[in-house]
Parts: sequence; C-alpha cells; structure tokens
Amino acid sequence: MNKIALFEEKEIRKTWEDGKWYFSILDVVYALTDSSDAKQYIKKLKSRDIELQNNWGTICTPLKMKALDGKNRKIQMADTEGILRIIQFIPSPKAEPFKIWLAKVGSERIEEINNPELAMDRMKQIYEKKGYSRSWIEQRERGITTRHNLTDEWKDRGAKIGRDYAILTNEIYKAGFGFNAKEYKNMDYMKVKI
Repeated sequence: MNKIALFEEKEIRKTWEDGKWYFSILDVVYALTDSSDAKQYIKKLKSRDIELQNNWGTICTPLKMKALDGKNRKIQMADTEGILRIIQFIPSPKAEPFKIWLAKVGSERIEEINNPELAMDRMKQIYEKKGYSRSWIEQRERGITTRHNLTDEWKDRGAKIGRDYAILTNEIYKAGFGFNAKEYKNMDYMKVKI
C-alpha cells in the first residue's frame, strides 16, 4: 500500500511495510531544505557527519515504489524513527520545530519513566484532543487493563511472547470482529494522517 502524505504542502511518499510506515528520505530532505538536489544534500550530510554515514545502512531501507519519473524503483526509505534521526542532522530552520518536538517528547518520556501515571494522563489528554468522549476514554482504559490481565494469564499458562500471543490475538479478533489483527491494524492506520 503506497500513499502520499502532505508535509508543509509538499508531498512525502510513504508505504506500509512489515507493520510500520516508511517515508521517502529524498522527499523529507527536500521538504525541510528546499534543496534543488536532495541527493547531493544527503551526500553532503553524510560526508559531514561520520555517525550518520556509519549508520546509514541501518536507518535507510530501499523499498520499491513509484519514483519521481513514474516508474517503480527502489527508493531510499526510512521508518518514523529513522526519519526523525535524519532530521536531527539537517541544519535547516524548517527542521528546528522537529528537533524541539523531539526534545519535548524525550523529556516527557523520561518523566513517564519516573512517574508512569503521567503516561496515563497524557493518553487521556491525547484522546480528548482527538475528540473522544470521556466514556469512550474510560472504556479504552478498561480495555487496556483487560488486555493486560489476559496476556498475564496467557503468560502464566505458558504462552511465549511473540508467536503464541499473535496466534491467540488473531483468534480473538477473528471471533469478535471477523478479521485478523493485521487486517484491523491496516484499517486503523488508514485513518492516520501524517
């Protein structure tokens, strides 16, 4: 499934692979730098920063999708974490809001490690901002608690995290909704706007 996301009115090609979104590195660099040659910009970025150059192979994933010339080609893509890492290396005023946001999120995450209740409060705030009702949010919290109780029970009965949990979860989804967990997640992610 290939999609295009709008980023500051510029198109960012994206695709859903192996349970996560991948974004075109060239498109993101172009959007944040207005460089007329994003490929050269990336080469310069890598030559200036040895850490980026050394980790490029783990950050970048070549995936087939429609190239700028309209043909299907392998495009340098990165998942959300990879894109955020690349943005940290871009010395551009347009990248600065992302860097500030990353610092804020990192700070919040450290606070949540020290006080896990903050994570629950933030979850409620996010759902409220998205327009969900208090009763829906409370039901969601109960659902999360129920899921944790269920997975604890599975663990106590010898289920191994990973494959066993996936099989059991799929069976619950099939019985309750008529489709498996992957199909449900794809439906849910289709609603996400980047």
